[in-house]
Amino acid sequence: MDKHAKKFVMAGILLALGLVLPFLTLQIKEIGDSLLPMHLPVMLCGIFCGWKYGLVCGLLLPFMRSMLFGMPPMYPNAVWMALELAGYGCTVSILYTGIFKNRFWCIYPSLVIAMVLGRIIWGLSKLALLGLSGQAFTFGMFLTQGFVDAVPGIILQLILIPFLVKMQEKAVGAI
Repeated sequence: MDKHAKKFVMAGILLALGLVLPFLTLQIKEIGDSLLPMHLPVMLCGIFCGWKYGLVCGLLLPFMRSMLFGMPPMYPNAVWMALELAGYGCTVSILYTGIFKNRFWCIYPSLVIAMVLGRIIWGLSKLALLGLSGQAFTFGMFLTQGFVDAVPGIILQLILIPFLVKMQEKAVGAI
């Protein structure tokens, strides 16, 4: 199988994983907002498959989950989540595989920068979409929902993603 076909298949597997992982949170919004189950496969897609795949995976995943399972609600939640996840998938790939040239120790700055940028994208898009309906989204709400409530998911990402990247590098190196 050629390189592009492998990336396409891997992206499809990670997209499918993103569809089912939220079932581990029982589709309870508060648990999902804390553990961030859709973030993991999107960031892995960016790292393993490249920024284009990470961007598309991030854009599609919330809309597909909304259409298939009713969560997240299509508007406005799936819209701001799609923009956020696309930012993660694209940014982590550009940083880790592009700028840092797959140096394993650079996975952490790549993840942290992608997480911050993704949350800024999320916050700005949520501010705009809620503003259209006359609802408020304050800086305090941004900090609480984007960072404080997400600490368990952030920690999970910082542990699991480097582990999975290392396992993938060992598996590819062994072939």
